[in-house]
Order: sequence, then C-alpha cells, then structure tokens
Amino acid sequence: MSDDDRFTFTASDGSTIAARHWPADGETRRVLIVAHGMGEHGARYREPLAPLSRAGVTVYAPDHRGHGATAPDGTHGDFGPGGFAALVDDLAVLARRAAAEHPGVPMVLLGHSMGSFAAQAFATRHGDLIDGLALSGSAALEALLPRMAEGGGLEAFNAAFEPARTPFDWLSRDEGAVDRYLADRWCGFSVDAAGQMSMAAMAPQMADVAALPAGLPVYILSGLDDPLAAAIEPLIARYRAAGAAVTTDLYPGGRHEMLNETNRDEVVANLARWLETVPRRAR
Repeated sequence: MSDDDRFTFTASDGSTIAARHWPADGETRRVLIVAHGMGEHGARYREPLAPLSRAGVTVYAPDHRGHGATAPDGTHGDFGPGGFAALVDDLAVLARRAAAEHPGVPMVLLGHSMGSFAAQAFATRHGDLIDGLALSGSAALEALLPRMAEGGGLEAFNAAFEPARTPFDWLSRDEGAVDRYLADRWCGFSVDAAGQMSMAAMAPQMADVAALPAGLPVYILSGLDDPLAAAIEPLIARYRAAGAAVTTDLYPGGRHEMLNETNRDEVVANLARWLETVPRRAR
C-alpha cells in the first residue's frame, strides 16, 4: 500500500469528504471500505491492513465528518448539521464510487467502534450496496446509551484498567500502539453532545435488522477485555435471529483496537480468511 493515494469525494449534501485508497497488489479480489472510530481517522488503518493488499483486497478509508482531514481546523468532533445520519450516507456515496471502480467485485464494509455503529445503520439503510458487513470493537448501541447519557470523554472507558499508564490503555495492550495514538494530533477527542445525540437517535435503525439483506454475511471481532464487549452478545444474537450468516472471533485479553493489539497478525489473518468467503450477492 502506498501512502499517497488521497482523494476527496462530494457527499450528497455537497460536503467534501477526505479519503484514502490503497489498491490491492495485483488483481482486486475484494473491496473493503473502512469506517473508523471516534476521535481517530482513516489513515491509521493503512499499516494494520497492509497484509490485506497482498491478499487481493483494495481498501477505501474515509475520514468521517468532524474527523481527520475532513474537518477544518477547530471543528474536530462536530458532525455538522447533517449529524450522524449524514456520516452514514457518506459511506453510501463512497460505496457506489468503489463499486463503479471495481465492478462485480464483492464489497465489504468494516466498521470500528463509532464506525461500527455507522456500519450497523448502513446495513439497514443501504444494505443493497454491500456483500458483507464486518464489525470491530462494536456493541448493541442501545445498551450503551445510559453510559453516553452520563457524558465524559473517551478516557472514561479506561476505568477498568486503572491504575493505568495512560488515559487510553483501554485501546490496546501494545504500549507502542497506545503511544502512537497519543502522539497523533488527529486522535483522542470525543464527538460533541449534538453528534452523540444524533448517533443515539439512530439506535432504533441499527436494531431494525429486518431491513438487512437476506443472509448477509456478518463478521464480528472483539477483544473480550474491550469495555464495549459487555454489550457484544446482544449484537451477535440480533444478527443471528435475523438470519444473517454470522461469524465471530472473540479474543481473550484483547482490548478495543484489535487491529492494533499484540496479536494483530492473527486478527488480520482471520479477517482475511473471512473476506475470502464473502460472495458477490445478486443485485
């Protein structure tokens, strides 16, 4: 993967969204769109997902509204007037572009943390655009709403790891990965209150799994020491009850960012194997 494949696309409301595109080595066998988490940005996925390039996966990684290069100076954490719903719809614009650039290739949406909630909503809102759904560091959002109502930043998730070396030990057991996060000027902030409210407002749509495409392949990966993992089982049960083809990889001792964990090679290899099983659905 090169580090210079940056581009922008125009959202349905005219907003400009920054993104990156990392092509596969050789023929593209799968397309993966990455929806990153809160208080980070798409470029962080370049290194952990590099092995997928050798497996024939082309990756698209946008910076969401209020994040990374999409957010003008001083607006990080602000989704803007369109709220979280606009962020979800941005992914649909990108998915259509990726499909046009790679016609006939199976496409998967991978959402991490906040991005996993966007991916859950996307699957019920725009599920016809994808062939598979992968969720990392995810949960049933409605189970997290009481904690969201209490307020507090991302550091609040660190409580289970105190006394801790940093406020973000909850992300990974890999101290180097945590330190790189702390040193990144585009990491470590929370979405503002309006943005959190707009995300919470979409929880019923995320739970409306009757709107999922029939038999959609769903892959759920989580560290069992991830603070969000307390609400992972209801999410798994929801998709299974809807008839989705659910595969799970739950890692004992793993924390929130499994793609940056001490066993990241195992995690990415398992993701690559699952991607190979995702077929192109009839459109």
